[in-house]
Amino acid sequence: MNLIEKTAAQEIKFHGRIINLRVDDAVLPNGNHATREVVEHPGGVCVAALTAENELLFVRQFRYPYGEVLLELPAGKLDRGGEDPLDAGKRELREETGAVAASYRSLGKLYPSPGYCDEIIHLYFAEDLTFGDSSPDDDEFLECERIPLARAVEMVLQNEITDAKTQVAILKVAALQNQ
Repeated sequence: MNLIEKTAAQEIKFHGRIINLRVDDAVLPNGNHATREVVEHPGGVCVAALTAENELLFVRQFRYPYGEVLLELPAGKLDRGGEDPLDAGKRELREETGAVAASYRSLGKLYPSPGYCDEIIHLYFAEDLTFGDSSPDDDEFLECERIPLARAVEMVLQNEITDAKTQVAILKVAALQNQ
């Protein structure tokens, strides 16, 4: 069965600093047309940094769309123009936590909202950490903390950590550590 939709036309409705919103006319596999609203996003990274004491580095920060403070692994968006995801992950880890890792391993990629957004989040596992000063962006206000990996897994399973990229990265790291 053919499942592929083809784009007949695109119109940018909003062009922003971080996202764009476009509306597409899509041709469905049966030849009918449908409207598809797409949020264009440059993509992001998330880094699960594990200390020698088997603790993950986290940040707490206010997330405006939800109106609450979330507990997340260090993360950020890719710069427009195709920034290398690993370079972005290294930058975000250092800026948000002051940590630099000697070893990085890809944990794959995540499509957070494939129904309407083209964002891809690249996940990394970082080890062999050294620490310096953090240097968050001027508009970033966050608190860093360390949580043992086993406790972080419990927090995911008890829905105490609600951020999707953080949940996935924690569970992947835990699975790799148990191999």
